[in-house]
Amino acid sequence: MPAQIIQTNNTPFNKIAIDPVTLDIIENALRNARIEMDATLVRTAMSPGIREQGDAFPLIADHTGKMIVGQFGSFIGGFLDNWDGTLEDGDMILLSDPYSCDGAVSHSNDWLVLLPVFKDGRLIAYTSMFGHQSDIGGKVVGSMPINARSIFEEGVRIPPVKIWKKGAYNDDLMKLVMHQTRKPDWCQADLNALIASCRVAARRVIEMAGRFGDDVYISATQELLARNHRAMKSLIAMAIGEDPVSFEDYICDDGMGAGPYKIKCTMWREGEKVVLDFAGTDPQSQASINFFLNENMFKMFFGIYMIMVFDPQILFNDGFYDLIDVRIPDGSLLKPKFPAALSGRTHALGRIFDILGGLLGQKTPEFLNAAGFSSSPHMFYSGNDKKGDWFQLFQIGFGGIPGRPMGDGPDGHSLWPGFTNVPNEFLERYFPLLIERYETEPDSGGAGLHRGGNGIHMTYRFLASGTISIHDDRWFVPPWGVNGGEPGKRARKILEKADGSSQIIGNKVEDVHVEEGDQLHFITWGGGGWGDALDRDPALVGKEILQGLVTVGGAKSYGVIANAVGEIDVEATDALRAKLRQERAALSLFNYGPGIEQLRANCEAETGLSAPVQPVWTTLEAAE
Repeated sequence: MPAQIIQTNNTPFNKIAIDPVTLDIIENALRNARIEMDATLVRTAMSPGIREQGDAFPLIADHTGKMIVGQFGSFIGGFLDNWDGTLEDGDMILLSDPYSCDGAVSHSNDWLVLLPVFKDGRLIAYTSMFGHQSDIGGKVVGSMPINARSIFEEGVRIPPVKIWKKGAYNDDLMKLVMHQTRKPDWCQADLNALIASCRVAARRVIEMAGRFGDDVYISATQELLARNHRAMKSLIAMAIGEDPVSFEDYICDDGMGAGPYKIKCTMWREGEKVVLDFAGTDPQSQASINFFLNENMFKMFFGIYMIMVFDPQILFNDGFYDLIDVRIPDGSLLKPKFPAALSGRTHALGRIFDILGGLLGQKTPEFLNAAGFSSSPHMFYSGNDKKGDWFQLFQIGFGGIPGRPMGDGPDGHSLWPGFTNVPNEFLERYFPLLIERYETEPDSGGAGLHRGGNGIHMTYRFLASGTISIHDDRWFVPPWGVNGGEPGKRARKILEKADGSSQIIGNKVEDVHVEEGDQLHFITWGGGGWGDALDRDPALVGKEILQGLVTVGGAKSYGVIANAVGEIDVEATDALRAKLRQERAALSLFNYGPGIEQLRANCEAETGLSAPVQPVWTTLEAAE
């Protein structure tokens, strides 16, 4: 039964013609309200993941639940269709269970707050924000067990509940929830920050409606949706053909020995609509790398990618959703069946952007990006310090961003544009560790006319014994290059013991014991290169040698001979480039590096790790 909206004023809104100046003012006021939500959050939250890194995502929706400004797209329509209850002034919804909201949040660590906004007895908007809680209980610190076989092992699951009901706070419920977490102080503060952010945005919406009138405000939101629809309709017609185009990429492994896992998407246009079909994607994993992909979320991913490539000035919102048909097979890695584990879904989430790039660029290679968004590396460190106090760190790392048509990929940058790193000074102040090294990893970005961004080499020295866990990918299947560019280097992790010995450890490992004085070298992947590396300006390569971004040996990938201070041997460079051009095969649109089987053969020699075992399935049909 759909949600019942309780209003004391049921007067319908009147459609008003909006002049461009008023529309521009309201649009920018909504953008600013979204920014104010973020500012409120970081000033109020306590956990490093939200306070320092910004791992939270706001939205402001219209009175029907369609997102007007935000990032991930609106889940509100699906929620309203499935919420068997009422919504009225003074209510606020809290939820974290992905299976209760069709994947609007994709693992239970993400706590989502939804506030219906009433003015003079009428519902005029919704505000919402979700953020990643650093710990929600479960079998491991951080609540993201690699080897979980069901969601029940991943901590507390919150179905949609009223955390506020007619203005009254449900204190008993929150005491019960906070009793499950190892860090109730962080969780409570972060939840209060989410609530405060939604209330700030609600006030701004009410102020706008009060200034311009309810009918003008509502009409403006509908025009913003309609404008987005018109823009996306033109972009789809321009960039997407009727003939099907397919692309596939792989999650390296599931942390339990199986892999790689294929994600495949086929795209074509039918009239005004684009179809995105994930048939051929591998079945759900036995472990936690499954990604419950909400269709509206993927529509927003698609829209953001299109807008950022073709016209970044467009305000992305939910207005174009009826132009996209997303098809995801049930029981696949992207639509697992309950109660499949979901906590490690970040690898597939990141890989979706690489796949979108591969799909959308085939018709227009000049707009094609290489691979490198790929994942979102996590590092966990926990234990008791020398005073006996409990500590736990959850930190998100960054890899290399892919080479792009307009230039090099940024070195060591977040997949999400709003994320920042946790300052090293913060880490050293609040946790028993030292950051011995924080710099880009030379030569890790794929060579190309536009170089792929280098990954990061971050070295932690632990000052107290404890346990670490690592969630990362791109250690087996490298990020591919495009338009003749080379693949990026793979991720690797090295644990150097205090006695001087060292060992390569996996990129998905749980509860690794560390002692005081041990060092972890956390090295992430580099982005793929774009274009022919032999066309790159040798002087630029020389400058990057001096900057430590490229080594003297790595410069040869560009056909450049230089010394340690970046001085170019012009004659030798010309000769080497001529030789390389003569000997190489024709450049391809995509450069994946060695095939999967060759990767298996080379894996131990190149990474020090055993190759993942091929799953017993290869397609959903075979599994069934």
